[in-house]
Amino acid sequence: MRPLPRHHSIIFLILRRLRTPLILLVVIMAVSVLGLTLAPGLPDEQGRATSLSFFHALYFISYTATTIGFGEIPFDFSNQQRLWVIVCIYLSVIGWAYTLGTVFAILSDRSLRQAINTQRFLRAVRHLSEPFYLVCGYGETGRLICGALDRLHYRVVVVEIDDDKIGETELQNYFADVPALCADARNPEILKFAGLTHPQCAGVLALTNDDGANLAIAIAAHLLAPRVPALCRAESREAAANMASFGTRHIIDPFEKFSEYFALALHSPAAWQLLIWLTGLPGTTVERHRDPPRGDWVLCGHGRFGRHVVEAMEREQMPVTIIDREAPDDFEHRWIQGDGTGAPALQAAGIGRAVGLIAATGSDVDNLSIAITARQLNRNLFVILRQNQFANHALFDAFDADVTMVPSEIIAHECLAILNTPMLVPFLAEMKTRDERWCQELLQRLTGRFGWGVPTVWSERVNVSRAPAIYRRLMRGASVRLEDLLRAPHRRDEALDCEVLFIDRDDDAHLILPSPSTEIRAGDELLLVGTLQARSEFALTLSNEYASHYVLTGEELPRGRVWKWLTRRRAEAERG
Repeated sequence: MRPLPRHHSIIFLILRRLRTPLILLVVIMAVSVLGLTLAPGLPDEQGRATSLSFFHALYFISYTATTIGFGEIPFDFSNQQRLWVIVCIYLSVIGWAYTLGTVFAILSDRSLRQAINTQRFLRAVRHLSEPFYLVCGYGETGRLICGALDRLHYRVVVVEIDDDKIGETELQNYFADVPALCADARNPEILKFAGLTHPQCAGVLALTNDDGANLAIAIAAHLLAPRVPALCRAESREAAANMASFGTRHIIDPFEKFSEYFALALHSPAAWQLLIWLTGLPGTTVERHRDPPRGDWVLCGHGRFGRHVVEAMEREQMPVTIIDREAPDDFEHRWIQGDGTGAPALQAAGIGRAVGLIAATGSDVDNLSIAITARQLNRNLFVILRQNQFANHALFDAFDADVTMVPSEIIAHECLAILNTPMLVPFLAEMKTRDERWCQELLQRLTGRFGWGVPTVWSERVNVSRAPAIYRRLMRGASVRLEDLLRAPHRRDEALDCEVLFIDRDDDAHLILPSPSTEIRAGDELLLVGTLQARSEFALTLSNEYASHYVLTGEELPRGRVWKWLTRRRAEAERG
């Protein structure tokens, strides 16, 4: 479907559909007026025959044919005129019935409604004056990301091929309007109309469940808007490699990403807990998980997800027994051919002595059945459940597994971490290199201060556009320490409810968990974690000269010309 290029083309389309009814109405009006002017009227006082003028005939037919009313003007009609009026009334009823039927048929026409929605969508996108993200695919992942971006006060534009899912955007309680178009995002013209080349487009997210469509979106973004970061979902390694060959910056495979998380959880449980807490969806609370135990594991379902998990366990040298309905093609691990939903296959795999179970099939019902049966055989199992459909979350919540792997949530977490706080990626990479004790101490300190609710994570760069007050102070040679900068702008004796995790400097120097005495330099980029109020107060300190002077010195600058003049005179008197 190619959107109409001009607003008035819809009017032309409607008029073209109404051409025959309008011509019929015009003919009926013309014949009625002509007949009324020719019909002889009552004789006047001199006995001469009278007739209606063209103006009076047109006036009479206008309010009669439109069913507004009836009245014989400017004088009573003759029998011939009344007979002709009867004919005109029935002709007009037939004409208007045909016209209204055509209008209703047009209004119910799907293509016309799509054209009207497209024009409304184009107008909404054209008038966007603030940064927005183009989301292609409004499935489970798209809904999660749109909701999170909306809570973070980012605008989004949605392109979805399913009309029923487009209707769901209007049912969500978003703070800002979400322009949504029912169209195929593989068409580059659709992406252009959706704002891919718009100067305010901050990124494009290819989140459909079709690797071919996501690849087409990645290619279009690379060729049409190379400056715009593209985040693409990949369901297979071949698709990911193809996307990478076109220069796609961020490719997210939920199964591969979870296998990385699982390997991290086996290697450093505290680092895994910290990663989940920092990359969670805004407005949610993270539950403290049990640490995955080391020992024998049982995996049910050796599909794409199962293979990624097995590779992760191999890296951590964790023994695993695989249960699958199909004949095994992997003889490096212990295999049981059978159905994991039944007790015999689980018992044959040694579920009684196992420490953990991974239900990794593509069926939510089978995964729940496997987990329930396994827990009956071994109540101490650490259970990892794969949840394929987000709509089944009530069932999975009721079972209370140790870890529930939801692909849509994993993709949403990764996308938000990349889009909202790009500096979080190098911090997490550095964190993974630290030992378990370091991660455990950091986790206890941060969660003890901010709780287990997902915190606000953001970054600030000390430059003339993001932090003009502090930047000008540094350019004048002033010294700014981190502990002074993290004070409340309205109550200097209180510290802001936030903490700096990472500092990235222009000379490629990186400071992780910098000390309070660290001196800030121009060009530094800071990664912070804390509350939403602390973020707004910290932004005030960076940008407002009066707030920054008070925070750093404890003195309040005079405001207004009179107070500035008095302060300057007093300073001169003290020096004199």
